[in-house]
Amino acid sequence: MNSSTPPPTAEKAAYVNQMFAGIAHRYDLLNRLMTGGQDVNWRREVVALCRLPASGRLLDVGTGTGDIAYEAKRTHRDAEVIGCDFTFEMMEVGRRKRAIRSPRFPGGGRTGRVEFVQGDGLHLPFADGYFDAVTSGFLLRNVTDVDTCLAEQRRVTRPGGRIVCLETSPPPPTMLEPLLRFYMLRVIPVFGQLFSTGIGTDGKVFRPRDSAYRYLPQSTVAFLQPEEMARQVERAGFRHVSYVRKMMGTVAIHVGTA
Repeated sequence: MNSSTPPPTAEKAAYVNQMFAGIAHRYDLLNRLMTGGQDVNWRREVVALCRLPASGRLLDVGTGTGDIAYEAKRTHRDAEVIGCDFTFEMMEVGRRKRAIRSPRFPGGGRTGRVEFVQGDGLHLPFADGYFDAVTSGFLLRNVTDVDTCLAEQRRVTRPGGRIVCLETSPPPPTMLEPLLRFYMLRVIPVFGQLFSTGIGTDGKVFRPRDSAYRYLPQSTVAFLQPEEMARQVERAGFRHVSYVRKMMGTVAIHVGTA
């Protein structure tokens, strides 16, 4: 595998885990820069679309540093909110956020904080029908089996509960497509290299491999168009599936009912 091509399926899980571990310390910053800060608004919309009961249960799959989970807890203080991710290092960044954000939730709520659980989105460590809502943000293009991942989300969602998926999408076939592809494939990797260098836990300068920031846009270009994604959500057993495009069609939010 070279730095200009996405990893084959057989290697993808290990590659993605290693890649996100390496960029965890700058992941949030890069999201803000590459989306012009719009990802914050998209995550708020995701939580609003969940229609979570005040004391409900929400699972954020592929939670990363916990942005969707923390937004859910901010707006639903009495809810049980769990963030689940494959990559320990990403959740460690999220746990440090909890120490910063804890004054926002002084003693309140069923748990008083977001709970982080390490787990695989293809084999979720939760009981059937446990959650009122299941969310994900920029997860599905990184898994080895989208159908299995969606089926697991359906399994843990109660009847009548909701799934809400925030995901990047290939540029739509419009006049802007060449420009959007250039931004994804040429500009984003440069952003990654410029702004991801930092000091590691060992005190040494850390520079992630160039391949990490080439994989991210390449995986978007190679992923499903929103209408194809909607059909897969339906095949997983969700009803009333709909989606809305964002950022000139390069991001989509899908909603379905279990």
